[in-house]
Amino acid sequence: MKALVLSGGTGTRMRPLSYSIPKQLVPVGGEPVLAHVLARIRDLGVRDVAIVVGEHGRQIRQAIGDGSAWHMQVTYFQQDRPRGLGHAVQVARGFLGDDDFVMYLGDNVLTGDLTSIAAAFQRTGAAAHLVVRQVVDPRPFGVADVAADGRVRGLVEKPLVPASDLAVVGVYFLTRAVHEAIEAIPSSSRGELELTDALQWLVDSGADVRASELQGYWQDIGHIADLLACNRYLLGRQRGQASGYVDPSSTVDPQAIIAAGAKVLRSHVYGATFIGPNTVVEDSTIGPYTTIGAGCLVRSARIDGSIVMDDVRIVDPGHLDGAVIGRRAFIGRADQGSAHRLIVGADARVEIA
Repeated sequence: MKALVLSGGTGTRMRPLSYSIPKQLVPVGGEPVLAHVLARIRDLGVRDVAIVVGEHGRQIRQAIGDGSAWHMQVTYFQQDRPRGLGHAVQVARGFLGDDDFVMYLGDNVLTGDLTSIAAAFQRTGAAAHLVVRQVVDPRPFGVADVAADGRVRGLVEKPLVPASDLAVVGVYFLTRAVHEAIEAIPSSSRGELELTDALQWLVDSGADVRASELQGYWQDIGHIADLLACNRYLLGRQRGQASGYVDPSSTVDPQAIIAAGAKVLRSHVYGATFIGPNTVVEDSTIGPYTTIGAGCLVRSARIDGSIVMDDVRIVDPGHLDGAVIGRRAFIGRADQGSAHRLIVGADARVEIA
């Protein structure tokens, strides 16, 4: 089995963050979203992986490289613009050949068991096997109507009146039959080749399309709130380790990770947190569920429930809570006076207490 990872989306709902970094590279639980995806694919025993990239392709290539860090071989395909999941499959058609493959959306983080679903896919010989999950409101997702025996009776993308509460998770086990289906369908009203339409074509053609319900955590990273929720969940599952330096006047929670090269000086780190390599935390309080990237300086700050990316400087900002701060940013008080001095780009959001 091969794997196809889709990382070509523009992330418009996460601007301005996604102007400079693809959402697949934003860290949650101390690692980029895409690193979690590749780890799950590795757990399936898949070693031959294609990643479809878009406008941020160069950054993704630099971050992932040849895939050797995950003991896999990664091939990249460039998509000129988002044209739907079906089009992404077409882009990688030569790589996929006639092999079975798992298609994984690169902005999905999940911890549930996929190996048993992969085994069921191979055992039944179905043309496609979907991963679904019960949700309170399925309208923002693709929705599957699934019979008691696991056979899919119908699929609709973002229905106003859902036929079930089963959302299609961004992991699909597919055979070569999907290529014929994609060629047979027209573009949607959005001008995209929708994988949901191709799967419905298979159902209408009498092909065996099945679904299994995921047991465990799943987060589709579409909004800033999703990032923070996912970061909170993953940090809550980690085991603490202090590989960096913690001075005698500081306290560090047993569930915190202090990476090698990091320094915690005259500070207090509470709860499940991650402080990246070569970051310095001075005279500060870092609260639970905060990820701080590599090469940062945090001085005289209180930070709770936030994501701080690499090479950020935070100096005497007051209290930050639920913040997401992009790479190389500076957050701090003005040198003099009581006014706020802001240098803010397009689509930014600033909230001042």
